[in-house]
Amino acid sequence: MAVVVQYSRFGGPEVLEVVEVPTPSAPPDGVVVEVRSAGVNPIDSKLRSGLRSSPPLTGPRRVGSDAAGVVIKTGAQVGGWSVGDEVIVRGADGAYASHVVAYPRQLVAKPKTLSWEQAAAIGVPAGTAFQVLTSLGVTRGDTLLIHGGSGAVGQAAVQFAHAWGATVVATASVANHARLVELGAIPIAYGPGLADRVRAVSPQGIDVALDAAGTTEAIETSLELVADHNRIGTIVLGAKAAELGIRAWAGGRPVPLTAHEQALRREAIDAVAELVRRGECEIEISRRLPLSAAAEAQRESESGHVRGKIVLLPGA
Repeated sequence: MAVVVQYSRFGGPEVLEVVEVPTPSAPPDGVVVEVRSAGVNPIDSKLRSGLRSSPPLTGPRRVGSDAAGVVIKTGAQVGGWSVGDEVIVRGADGAYASHVVAYPRQLVAKPKTLSWEQAAAIGVPAGTAFQVLTSLGVTRGDTLLIHGGSGAVGQAAVQFAHAWGATVVATASVANHARLVELGAIPIAYGPGLADRVRAVSPQGIDVALDAAGTTEAIETSLELVADHNRIGTIVLGAKAAELGIRAWAGGRPVPLTAHEQALRREAIDAVAELVRRGECEIEISRRLPLSAAAEAQRESESGHVRGKIVLLPGA
């Protein structure tokens, strides 16, 4: 038998239930992965609560998209993947589970440099950060302002930009400033007077900005400091991006990813693995919880104060 997390009605974390189901069989064009760790992402809560547009519920719906584990079954039409392969799963249906069905387009070989927890933690955060910074053209010599630098996406963005030769200024609560310094960013506190504090630490100006916070302060400060508004991006306020004259990605944009964006997200995993191998990237796991604590994990994720990444461990 397999264990899965699902919900049958929209609502708060309490609607999540952990149930036993038959272990899935591999479809002809897919595989079954035994999950060692699953990543908890903000989009999971938005879908569960009904805040993110999705089809009407006609039965139980499973939760989660990011995982890492071992292939235990393969379909007859699958090439390139074998039983025993260690993989990262991205964009799956129901990754909060002991077993998940995935398709070759959703699989990336797990680099040996990554633990199971790290591997499950990089899909959405690293993919989003890599896609956005690449699309915004962040490069050596740029000064990048990140709003919400201590979260999973923020930390990934800090490390990518730093590795690419950009100067990074990042907002966070004072308690998380030391962490941002470790990652190579100049930390500043959010709150009244933010634009002036940014100018003080970055007299050369700000070339590009990434909003991972979704606050009015973040957007207004970015618009004030970045001359080219085409180099301001949000991963939170997609519905308002066009009227603000900025760009939106990921959970900040209510449309599917393009093939090019999907390719960038796959490329991000290899990029993270290489930075980890070189000792230039750290993937912070803020909390490890058993699958049975999925509701607690989402409740904490929704608090907006998670530093790093929460993961679920089916075997715990």
